[in-house]
Amino acid sequence: MKLMPSPVLVYRSYILGVDMQDTILVVEDDADIADLIRVNLRELGVDITLVHNGKTGLALALDEPFSLLILDVTLPEVNGLDICRQVRDKHPEKAIIMLTAKNSETDRVLGLELGADDYMTKPFSVRELQARVRAQLRKVHLLAKSPQGQDAIEEKDITIGALAISIKLHRATFWGKPLDLTATEFDLLLYLANHPNEVFSRAQLLESVWGYQHSGYEHTVNSHINRLRAKIELDATAPKIVQTVWGVGYKLNPDGVQAQ
Repeated sequence: MKLMPSPVLVYRSYILGVDMQDTILVVEDDADIADLIRVNLRELGVDITLVHNGKTGLALALDEPFSLLILDVTLPEVNGLDICRQVRDKHPEKAIIMLTAKNSETDRVLGLELGADDYMTKPFSVRELQARVRAQLRKVHLLAKSPQGQDAIEEKDITIGALAISIKLHRATFWGKPLDLTATEFDLLLYLANHPNEVFSRAQLLESVWGYQHSGYEHTVNSHINRLRAKIELDATAPKIVQTVWGVGYKLNPDGVQAQ
């Protein structure tokens, strides 16, 4: 009788001098790709839980405190886009990287619009995967270090009109109301607010906010700009705060903040 593999496989790395706080959930039904991810991420000294179907992956993603989720789009039972949407609704603080087919632009855009922090197309470089994972974990660490209690004293490090950003608390408010931002959305807003009226190309934002240089990933920036606008603009279709400078990039317009 042939034994079936366990639906949930947990791999722990024990590397001298590495803080073992980071846990990653990988939901990938292709065994070869899943094993490739597992082998190369273990070099980072993280705990990896490997799941081969979407239903089990969704249950774990919603209930377990993973630092980062790596989700394939096409999964049995529940697809990666549905997992991304449900997790983002319940856990805006979790980092999510989507894995998509090379020719599937629609899935990439939709994944980012649903709340993924980043995406990679197959086949991908394992070194680039490691770099993306490190970048997302850095954001998770910064968020975890910030005080979250409501009684904490909020120090407004940046104030532009009605927009207030506290770096210490990793919190942004607009007209006194908290903005429900993911870690990446917060970093994007903070970077633009630190350089009001300066125009940045998508490549510059990828390097400064996401922490890497790579052509072909402009959808990452576009989608996060769209999501940020949906949360701070009165009319996201005619933005006055986060503006597009056609042919160049994006900027934060202080006058637009004052006007709303």
